[in-house]
Amino acid sequence: MPPIPPAIRAVVFDLYGTLYDVHSVAGACDSRYAGRGMDISTLWRQKQLEYTWLRSLMGQYIPFEQATRDALVYTCRHLGLDLDQAACDALCDAYLKLSPYPEVPGALGRLNALGVPLAILSNGSVFSIGEVVRASGLASSFSHLLSVEAVRVFKPDFRVYQLACDTLRLPAAEILFVSSNAWDAAGAWHFGFQVCWLNRDARTFDELGAAPRVIRSLDELPVFAPA
Repeated sequence: MPPIPPAIRAVVFDLYGTLYDVHSVAGACDSRYAGRGMDISTLWRQKQLEYTWLRSLMGQYIPFEQATRDALVYTCRHLGLDLDQAACDALCDAYLKLSPYPEVPGALGRLNALGVPLAILSNGSVFSIGEVVRASGLASSFSHLLSVEAVRVFKPDFRVYQLACDTLRLPAAEILFVSSNAWDAAGAWHFGFQVCWLNRDARTFDELGAAPRVIRSLDELPVFAPA
């Protein structure tokens, strides 16, 4: 892949599905509904994303936790599974304890050693981002944890990406944005970030008029010193 230009002065990561495995909740789902864990997790994530997009289009912002809960309620209704309050609370709590992908600690450590400022920019709330990062022991890796709560709209709205520029006091072209979500990578690319799409599963990139760099693992992030 072509080298990252030396103008990069910070790296901003998406959280869900990029640094942390959203399907690590499948085990908790399976413990409640034997044999249905991945079915639940897959549809739950799909509806969670759809609800953030639809809420944004309707101008009806809700906290990420509520979108997550609403998506779980839909998923269980659709799959014909009983969901009482205790089960709903327990499974939503599992979303606050997602597992990082195996290469994440090492990749963050290498960037930290180079003195590269690192941030998270997520659809999660301030609370949910903080809980996920703290539970994994990686909070010290990041200089900023940025939430859409500040603008009350979800990615890929450009107002969310602008948060990174405003907080880091850098132009978009000097920020490398990393996401495993094609729609997020495309939004960030159109906003003006330099973008790496993290394609762990050899998926096909969405036809959204964007052309980010493609990596298969965070270990493939180019090694560079901040400008």
